[in-house]
Amino acid sequence: MKKQPINTNRPLSFFAIIDNLVVGIGKFVESTIKLNIQFIAFMWETAKHMPFVYKNIRFTIEQMYIIGITSLPLVATTSVFTGGVVAIQSITQFGDYLPLRYVGTLVGKTVMVELGPVLTALVIAGRVGAAMTAEIGTMAVTEQLDAMKCLNLNPFRFLVAPRVVAGMLMLPVLTIYSSLVAILGALGIVYFLKDLPPSTFFQGVRLFYSNLDLAAGLMKSLVFGLIISGFGCFFGYYSTHGADGVGRATRSSVVASDISILISGFIVSHFLLS
Repeated sequence: MKKQPINTNRPLSFFAIIDNLVVGIGKFVESTIKLNIQFIAFMWETAKHMPFVYKNIRFTIEQMYIIGITSLPLVATTSVFTGGVVAIQSITQFGDYLPLRYVGTLVGKTVMVELGPVLTALVIAGRVGAAMTAEIGTMAVTEQLDAMKCLNLNPFRFLVAPRVVAGMLMLPVLTIYSSLVAILGALGIVYFLKDLPPSTFFQGVRLFYSNLDLAAGLMKSLVFGLIISGFGCFFGYYSTHGADGVGRATRSSVVASDISILISGFIVSHFLLS
């Protein structure tokens, strides 16, 4: 009697699907917890070496140049159009209900508290954070980090800590620069489209200005600098499996940085402005 072939394409039962789903969720949660613990340990080790970056200050200055100076054109381009969009939206939505001088108020508040820090951080995460991961990841997969350890050169002291310190120092500077360019971009829009005098626009900017607005934006940028440089170095440091692994680490670094920027921005705003 001829045997019937076994059908390997049978659909899974309901309970098998649920079982696979639960197992997949469990593995994801487990790997996420392990990754977070590993990241906390990595940042703790970095924090222990941050007070000594002054002994090799040239490494920090070099990273400050890479993070800050070389990013100015990209930040300026992003900021000027951001300010222009905020101005256009303000005119469109509130132009018939509020005097045009309040456009300056809306632009100033929005840019200094939220859009300036967040958009600057997202741009820097894609540009500088990815570069950090690729650079350190290449050193990891080519065993350069192991060579440093053999020569008694601590990678946290010479590679990671200078980058983290530079990120925390330069993100607030870039945020101030971004906010200024965005406000000037908004001024250009309202001046050329609505003939609003600059004096009236800046009167609106100063109308409800509070030092807490600027402080909140700078506090956010400080946290964002820590996040971007921390994730950039972390994923690069633990890169494996050659060039393909460095590519995956770079992608993970940018994704983790962007998500953490949005979440931490909400948390800082909640505690400082609520």
